[in-house]
Amino acid sequence: MNAAWLLAIHPLATLNAVLNGLATCLLIAGWILIARGNWKAHRAVMVAAFAVSAVFLVSYLAYHYLVGHVSFAGTGTVRMVYLAILLTHIVLAVAVPVLAIAMFVLAWRGRWQQHRRLGRITLPIWLYVSITGVVIYWMVYHLYPANAEHGGGETPVEISLEQPLRAAERIEKLPV
Repeated sequence: MNAAWLLAIHPLATLNAVLNGLATCLLIAGWILIARGNWKAHRAVMVAAFAVSAVFLVSYLAYHYLVGHVSFAGTGTVRMVYLAILLTHIVLAVAVPVLAIAMFVLAWRGRWQQHRRLGRITLPIWLYVSITGVVIYWMVYHLYPANAEHGGGETPVEISLEQPLRAAERIEKLPV
């Protein structure tokens, strides 16, 4: 990977994609482990997936607070595909924390039948959200970045010396 290429993107955007990718790997590992009957390893991996997703959520909110909205520069059919992915991603992403917490509560209470039933719904949704998070990152920042080459002007996520100053100003204005 070219380091200059990664530096053109806000570090939190890249971190968010990495966390989504890691969550995907952990979810798949958890699925394989429980299918093999290794519930102790499954539990550890699923706790890790939940923790990674929680860190992602904090990083995602911080990124959008600091950077704001980043536009997709693609047009035509690819824009419609992007918007369809984004819409389904957002709608399902709202459900993931609720479903994941419900899964933990059911497991904690030893309600394994309900845990398994809800897992059949939760896993595909959580996987879809994690995978499409990475897809959205690639589409916005790598396939169709908003920069001069694509007619979008300067990308709003370029790292500059002014960006930390703007972030510091926003943080100072937070009510304590």
